[in-house]
Amino acid sequence: MDNNRSVEEMSVPLRLAINGYGRIGRCVLRACMESAAPHAIQIVAINEPADLESMAYLTRFDSTHGVFPGEVQALADGLRVHGQDIQVFHEREPSAVPWASLDVDLLLECSGTYGTREQLQGFLDAGCRRLLVSNPGRSAADVDCTIVHGINDADLHADQQIVSAASCTTNAIVPVLSLLDRSLGVQSAFLTTLHSVMNDQPMIDGYHHSDLRRTRSAMQSIVPVTTGLAQGVERLLPQLAGRIQAKAVRVPILNVSAIDLTVNLSQTTSVEALNALLTEAAQACPGLLACTRQPHASVDFNHDPHSAILDLGQTRVNNGRFANLLVWFDNEWGFANRMLDIARVWAGLFKPVAHPG
Repeated sequence: MDNNRSVEEMSVPLRLAINGYGRIGRCVLRACMESAAPHAIQIVAINEPADLESMAYLTRFDSTHGVFPGEVQALADGLRVHGQDIQVFHEREPSAVPWASLDVDLLLECSGTYGTREQLQGFLDAGCRRLLVSNPGRSAADVDCTIVHGINDADLHADQQIVSAASCTTNAIVPVLSLLDRSLGVQSAFLTTLHSVMNDQPMIDGYHHSDLRRTRSAMQSIVPVTTGLAQGVERLLPQLAGRIQAKAVRVPILNVSAIDLTVNLSQTTSVEALNALLTEAAQACPGLLACTRQPHASVDFNHDPHSAILDLGQTRVNNGRFANLLVWFDNEWGFANRMLDIARVWAGLFKPVAHPG
């Protein structure tokens, strides 16, 4: 089978299901519906404990991404979105969902709750054929492979069953570090993520988390948090093992994040040469990378589907080999689009099910 065959070229639509209909789950559905070929992929089922009216309302009205540009309706046992009927289950244990009877080609696990091989295996035991996970997993051994679209898609195989889409931050920074390492050599790098607030933070101080910093109000402070970004980068770029350090702070905005990248290079460069390299890479990867010289603020990148947008006006080089870059990304919308990209690539390796209905 042609591995480069697109979903749009397939005679049978790719049948997807979503487990967990929070920020990423809703963005995945919306990105599918807003795509150039919305009927090439069918969202056939969602498992989410929330009630149908709330699900329909939050699909239609989104404080971050705006009003959904299409029909959204709650049915007796599901949703109708953009002309597609979607069956909805409300199981707190995903193993209780009859996945096998739904003829789902691929389940997108978007709850962020399940990270171990044992937990993820439960979906397969319940009848899922394949599982694409919206987190890196607890370790590399917990998934068959971890994919950053545009970097290591060739690692996908038809016989794999549990694949991780890594994280939004990994998807943003790995293409940049890979480019720098190939072109100039990376001796070491330090990553500081400036991340928008997340739902593991309270709106006001409260007994909310074992990490005491995360008991503080998300909208009143810049809050340092732990991050596994360095380990995530090393999983995708093992040649940089031991050379990457990272930290993260949450900032009081609803969406769009940035990574401040400081890197020691093996070869001498300049601001002009480095920006030319980044611009050429963005032109070669138009759906993944972008560059800008405009005086942007973070809100300008809301609903931007790129994995990373390089702010060329912020590029700095010191003594030829000490460089600093600013990388913007929509941590919701960009990542949701990458999950769908991985689903499309994977679908080119297996035959989607021809559903009798």
